This record gives sequence, C-alpha cells and structure tokens, in this order.
Amino acid sequence: MWKSGFKWMFLIIGTTIGAGYASGRELWEFFGHGSGLAIMLFVIFFSVSCYVIMSISYQKQSTEYRPVLQVIVGDKISPIYDVMIFLYLYTTTVVMMSGSGAAGQAFNLPYWVGIVFIVVMLVLLFFRDISGLLSFNQVILPILIIGLLYVLFTFTFDQKLHLFSHWHEQFNWTAAFPFTALNVLPLIAVLGAVGNKMTSKKEIWIASLGSGVILGVVTYVYNNSLIQISEQILLYEIPLFAILSNYPFYMVIFMTILLWFAIFTTAASGVLGLTTRLTGYFKLPFWLLVLVILATMIPLTTLGFSTLISILYPLYGLLNLYVLTRLLLYPLWVKRDK
Repeated sequence: MWKSGFKWMFLIIGTTIGAGYASGRELWEFFGHGSGLAIMLFVIFFSVSCYVIMSISYQKQSTEYRPVLQVIVGDKISPIYDVMIFLYLYTTTVVMMSGSGAAGQAFNLPYWVGIVFIVVMLVLLFFRDISGLLSFNQVILPILIIGLLYVLFTFTFDQKLHLFSHWHEQFNWTAAFPFTALNVLPLIAVLGAVGNKMTSKKEIWIASLGSGVILGVVTYVYNNSLIQISEQILLYEIPLFAILSNYPFYMVIFMTILLWFAIFTTAASGVLGLTTRLTGYFKLPFWLLVLVILATMIPLTTLGFSTLISILYPLYGLLNLYVLTRLLLYPLWVKRDK
C-alpha cells in the first residue's frame, strides 16, 4: 500500500515539477506578493483533484486518458478537451525541451546540445515502457525535492527571511484557481494511463495528500524566496539562478543538474500521455513512437524557454478552469446524476 502510494505520489510530483516550476518562472507568473492563502488553497484543490482523477482511473482500470476525461467533463465536450490535452502535453513537452537547452547553456554548451541530450534520454527511458518512468521517478524525485528545499531554506536563513512576514498580504488569493487548473490537466493524461496498475483506494489517499502537502511546502518557501529578489528576476531566464547568484559555483552546478532532472521527469510524463493516446493508431514499438513524437517538437524549441512559459501557461490555466470546477464539485454532480 505505502510503496504503491509513494510510487503514484512521485509520478504526480514528477509531472508537476518541471522546467517552469523548478526554475521558479511558473511560480512567479502566478504567485509573488500576497499569495500565501492562494498557495494554501492550491494544496486543497490539488489534493482533491488528484484523488478524483485517480479514483476514476482506478474504477475504469484505464490505460489512457480518454475514459477518465469522459467521466470528468461529459461525453459531449470530451472531444474538445481531448484535443486540448493533446496540445497541452505537446506544447509543454516542447517547453521542457527548451528548458533542457537553457540548462545546458549554464555549462557553456550550445542550446541544441541540451535538446538533443534530453531526446536521447527520453527514448532510452521508454525502452522499458511505463515501468522505466516509474522506477526513475522513485529514485530521482526524493533527491530533487530535498535538494531544492535545501537551497531554499539555506537562502532563507542566510538572508534572515521570515517565512510568514507577508502573511497579512492576501490580495492574490484567486491565483490558486488558474495555477491548480494548469497543473491538473496533465495529471488527467498521466494518471489516466496507469489506472490498470492501481490496486486500492488507500494508495490513492497516500498519493493525493502526500503530493499536495509536499508541493505546497515547496511552493510556499520558493515563492517567499522569490519575493525577496523580485527586482532581479527580470535579469534571469531562470529565477532559481538569481537565488544562487551569491553562492559557490558548485552549488549552481548541483542545482542545474537537479533542474534538468525536473525538466526530464515532466517531459517524460508528457511523452507518456501522448504516446499512450496514440499507440492505438500506430503499430510501432513504444520507444520508436516516442522518438517520432519528439522529432516533430525540435523545430518549436527555437521560440525560447521564458517566452513559451509566459504565454502558454497562463492561457492554459484559464482554459482549464472548467475541468477544475468539475473535479472539485465531483461528489455533487455525481450524486445529482444518480
């Protein structure tokens, strides 16, 4: 029970903590000043949404996201959201690949080297189909979370910051809705692909609550740190590097490596959702279909990392508010339908 619960918990966290989140860029787009209550609401909304998605996926024993999507939004508009999920997974995987290129530049490598590297690693990961991703997440995600929290708390103590000094400012509480909505849509695709591997409701509870609390703590501490360097963020493609600007070079290298792993896990989750959706149409080995999908994305990575995030993420957050509403009110409308 616990082992399976942690397996799904890390899958959820790995889907959520990608290039935008781990770099701080996504958090700054939605939160910033006056967002303490927004982050608390995000924890609640996110945990409830994960529980509903996993429960439906478990009940349907699904192997791809369409059966789960049909239950959430209904048969009439599920084709529309099917297209939206596919485009979301596709474009955000492009964002992850762009993030890999940006991370490579921190080591003075050409932009394209980082992109080619993540493509090769993704293809190798899926030689074992889904099991390769699940095993990888259980090893890398704990290291990533601990490393990120270590840097953030180190910065907090070094700068003598107070975690609750801005608690009286709560004017941005509505940001919880589009931010949660943005991160819920890929979870439908990813968790919908593993419904047939879930075995009990208890592991669903563990994964839902655990992922919500962990992401809530990281988000709050991260956002509190970003507030202190708000004037410097405009100078950095990746805000995390602004936090690390006064630290030894080895710490920058360490966090750049962890950032790349965050990018990699989210890209892998996106590819999983896309490939399981298309596998019924193409009689290709899983890894070869992954390679074909990634090859079509490479030209789009020239748009740049921060540009893609600033345009796409808020747009998707607003478009997905209907899905979030359906998830949060799931018990009510199911009872009504019965």
